[in-house]
Amino acid sequence: MVIIGGSDAGVSAALRAREVNPEIKPLLITADNFPNYSICGLPYYISRDVANWENLAHRTIEEIKKTGIELLLGHAAQSCNAKEKQLRIVDENGESKTIGYDKLIIATGGLSVKPKISGIGLPGVFFLRWVPESIAIDEFIRKKKPKKALIIGAGYIGMEMSEALMKRGIKVTIVEFLESVLPSVDVDIGNKIRIMLAEKGIDIHTNTSVESIIKIKDDLIVKGSNNLELSTDMVLASVGSMPNTLLGKSFGINTGIKDALKVNLKMETNIPDVYTAGDCVETWHRILQKHVYLPLGTTAHKQGRIAGENAAGGDKEFSGSMGTQSVKIFDTVIARTGLNDKEAVQAGFQPMSAEFETWDHKVYYPPVEKVYIKVTADKKTKRILGAQMLGAYKTEISKRIDIFATAMYHNITANEFSNYDLSYTPPLSSPWDPVQMAVQRLEKIL
Repeated sequence: MVIIGGSDAGVSAALRAREVNPEIKPLLITADNFPNYSICGLPYYISRDVANWENLAHRTIEEIKKTGIELLLGHAAQSCNAKEKQLRIVDENGESKTIGYDKLIIATGGLSVKPKISGIGLPGVFFLRWVPESIAIDEFIRKKKPKKALIIGAGYIGMEMSEALMKRGIKVTIVEFLESVLPSVDVDIGNKIRIMLAEKGIDIHTNTSVESIIKIKDDLIVKGSNNLELSTDMVLASVGSMPNTLLGKSFGINTGIKDALKVNLKMETNIPDVYTAGDCVETWHRILQKHVYLPLGTTAHKQGRIAGENAAGGDKEFSGSMGTQSVKIFDTVIARTGLNDKEAVQAGFQPMSAEFETWDHKVYYPPVEKVYIKVTADKKTKRILGAQMLGAYKTEISKRIDIFATAMYHNITANEFSNYDLSYTPPLSSPWDPVQMAVQRLEKIL
């Protein structure tokens, strides 16, 4: 078994293959020298919440090898002859060699979208997806000591990096093309986040596109729509990700949405004995009942596990994703799962939503914090379709969104949601947890 890619999906595939059949010793090939690192943790190395980038390793190289996985680092897969089951790989010095396989798993992940902006390749302009990029950003901050930074894009990475750079003493400006920050949540929630960011001293420009970056001496001049013209010391471009499918397409794997590799629920491609998983593939959406492109670390782990099991002789299917996500921005946590109103309408549902605000636990036990919940259900079936939450850090926002995700996995209706036997003690919740109170509000509307 040969696996191309050493991040979430690749390592999960290798570990599961070993569990299913300990006689298999998967060969994990990575283009860099950082296997099994937490990509999601990179902003926390920039912020210095994580002191050393080495600490972001889920497992060290030695620990990976102890599981029975063979590693070939610093080698890029260039091509594949699927008929002969032969891979051509090239090392960092340009030396090539051929490796045979019985089963192949492609987990090449995603790439940062590089917007068509004049000057996007200038020194001082960064992307953030892999460990070397985070090291480069940290080195730039240490050596150049920038006072100002501009972030293009107000998605998850942009939000986390705004906090990280502020913690390094850098004044931050965010420029977002859409009408609200964190576009994956509804605009009303985005506006709450915007107010919080402004209170922290971050300047925000929405409905604005960056068109050019010009370097004048040590300054970067960023120009765009709505008369945008700002001088900054560094720029972070964070406008999304795209599937890395160059290898897969080169030997005939079919592609679909956003050029992602096509798979069935067993993570099999159209090429015999070739599987694929993670940010390079389409994802089956459990509610929409169709494939989408949804690059998430949690999804990559699950898909990799399925691919590894089936490549090792199993017969498992991926159950689908609902896009469950959470993000911490300063002292606020935002989370979502499933569909919002707009997405539900586009999918053909008749959505109805309830907005609800309450205390995170019994108010007589201080300190208490407000939590905001928006839950959506289908008018006809009363099935819960999605939820969005916002609240202070340590109000269990991310775990409470998981209750909604679990309910939606089992197609629970709003009428059934109150039956959940959830824990209660005054310092942590109420006899009816806030998520149940929100759904009870939705029941009345329905």
